[in-house]
Amino acid sequence: MDALLDMPPGSGDFPVLRDIAGDRPPRRLSRVDKLETQIAALKERMNIAVIHGGDKEEPGAVMYRIPNTRPWKSYQAVAEQIADSLRALGFRSVHLLAENMHLSEEMQARQIHFAWLNSGGVQGFNPVAHAPSMLELLGVPYVGHNPLISSILDNKPVFKLEVTKLGLNTAAFTTWHPTQGRFDPASHPGFQRAFRGHAGPFVVKPVSGRASLHVHVIDEAVDLADCLQEVFDATQNHVMIEDFLPGREFCIAIAGSVTAQSRSLSLGSAPFIFSPVERVLGDEERIFTSMDVRPISTDRMRLLSLDTDGEVISRLEKIAMTVFSELGLETLIRLDLRMCDNGEIHILEANPKPDLKRPEGNKTSIVSVGLERCGMDYDDLILSLIADRIDLLFSQRRGAPDHLHTLIQP
Repeated sequence: MDALLDMPPGSGDFPVLRDIAGDRPPRRLSRVDKLETQIAALKERMNIAVIHGGDKEEPGAVMYRIPNTRPWKSYQAVAEQIADSLRALGFRSVHLLAENMHLSEEMQARQIHFAWLNSGGVQGFNPVAHAPSMLELLGVPYVGHNPLISSILDNKPVFKLEVTKLGLNTAAFTTWHPTQGRFDPASHPGFQRAFRGHAGPFVVKPVSGRASLHVHVIDEAVDLADCLQEVFDATQNHVMIEDFLPGREFCIAIAGSVTAQSRSLSLGSAPFIFSPVERVLGDEERIFTSMDVRPISTDRMRLLSLDTDGEVISRLEKIAMTVFSELGLETLIRLDLRMCDNGEIHILEANPKPDLKRPEGNKTSIVSVGLERCGMDYDDLILSLIADRIDLLFSQRRGAPDHLHTLIQP
């Protein structure tokens, strides 16, 4: 089921995707040439909006300001890098827009045909689902997850319940909200079910979050209550208590089956799994420090090698493939995982909008670390993601991309 990156026999250059047939039928493998032609036409005629998070503090951004249950960030800098990459790839009309209450008007004014979502939302509950919900209403196709999948992936306990149903390992967890009263481990039924007398340590985190913000390691159950209240005060949402796993921490990325190497497209029979890395924790780190505090750098990650880590890579890929296929995912996610004492790998969470920062010197994004091994660079990744979505629209969404069909007519 998994798709590994291997060196082709006799090759000293780039690895190729080695496909092992999955359980679902592949897209038509003969349509790569046609896809190339379609994308060439769309580059000339399609108006693209790259959407970043709007700032609710700006006048006119929202009607009424309400709390952010997910720590806010504009992601504008990375949206600009995505837009620059699309222009470098030949897309002639690329616009940078903010997600706010005027987004639909802005898109109409620019006659936007297609969007790329690089926003975590503006405010309120399930904010990652707001922009895709608007685009679904408008009928504008986009790179990104649909509203339901966005919410499932971004809500940590909901996602963990889903992967548990799939038979995958995840760290034991429960949630707390102040309406349940001050937290008491001895009387909290969810805590008792999940931990059965386990004394610690625990991880306390928001149910919807980013970049390890408001995440704390608490050694003893008796000390959880104050930390839970602190995280609730910051997020105004349920708070999750999770078993702290002391082992190695990993990340792996998975996306659709269309990939680009040196700007040349190929269509695999399985999703593209890449960038298996081990997070390198410092002596003082028990969990990965927020990228807002310590930017992601190459010395904080180790790209796993098939020669020395083949068995771990295989296990990570099988987990990623199961999540992607069973949840019906259609575009990029990054999984964060940890190993426990007995060597089992547990899913911690999914990132529905992995950082797509362009690598610059020692600074990078986690999903970009393994691109070189794949014979790809940053622009190839951006081309892969937009080409995969266009292929999906034309091959699987009858009626949905009618306006795009019009654009590719001679």
